[in-house]
Amino acid sequence: MHGLGNDFVVIDATREPFAPSAEQISSLADRRYGVGCDQVLVVEPAGDADCDFDYRIYNADGSEVGQCGNGARCLARFIHERGLSTAQQLRVRTRSARMALSLLDDGQVRVNMGVPEFDPAKIPFDAPSVAPHYCLTVDNAAPLQIGAVSMGNPHAVIAVDDLQRAPVEAIGAALQRHPAFAEQVNVGFLQVLDSGHGRLRVYERGAGETMACGSGACAAAVIGRLWGHFDNRVRLDLRGGSLLLEWEGEGQPVWMTGAAVTVYRGEIEWPPA
Repeated sequence: MHGLGNDFVVIDATREPFAPSAEQISSLADRRYGVGCDQVLVVEPAGDADCDFDYRIYNADGSEVGQCGNGARCLARFIHERGLSTAQQLRVRTRSARMALSLLDDGQVRVNMGVPEFDPAKIPFDAPSVAPHYCLTVDNAAPLQIGAVSMGNPHAVIAVDDLQRAPVEAIGAALQRHPAFAEQVNVGFLQVLDSGHGRLRVYERGAGETMACGSGACAAAVIGRLWGHFDNRVRLDLRGGSLLLEWEGEGQPVWMTGAAVTVYRGEIEWPPA
């Protein structure tokens, strides 16, 4: 499946457990010797009465993470298409977050991505207190100004004037190595067009630059509004397409709306050789 080109292998583990090693996930995600994807998503039976399904997310390098917005939209469509539930409203739980998913009549999926977390200790990010901007030195270059927030996973956002010329790979990789981010970080490069429109590229943990990143788009919309650039409703164009983000302000959840597409279904011998 894919959400704006951010692609996933999605696995139904509601009837049979699926407990992969990091090496097995990497093999499955390999684009030459496996199926190939940015991330592997696994839907499991609900672990408590307050959700409909549990949902696990593995990066292509085998690491498990707690949030993926594009994946959440694909998960909602997968659950519906596989007949695991006929409900248009779903509640799912990841390792670090709970989300409400809504299948809309036009085929898109709207997701409650939760309340942004700005406390540096909870991102986690090494900073003395909450601030709209932080300055970091990366690879002995000039100080870099970022915004930092958690959307169930850590994000740094950088404002750029020209998205096409932004050094996404160099700065993205350098920030992932930065000691201020104990669990690494997803890095968003944001170009503001007007108060309701922007462009975004994201360098993700364990995957590099992807076609789109849903939680990264939420982070960029939130940080952009904190910086005074955006209204409470903004459309962000990513390499793979556009997302609509809505955020009413501090203490409120971020709502994300976008497409989710099934590419094909198949079977694979498991575990891989």
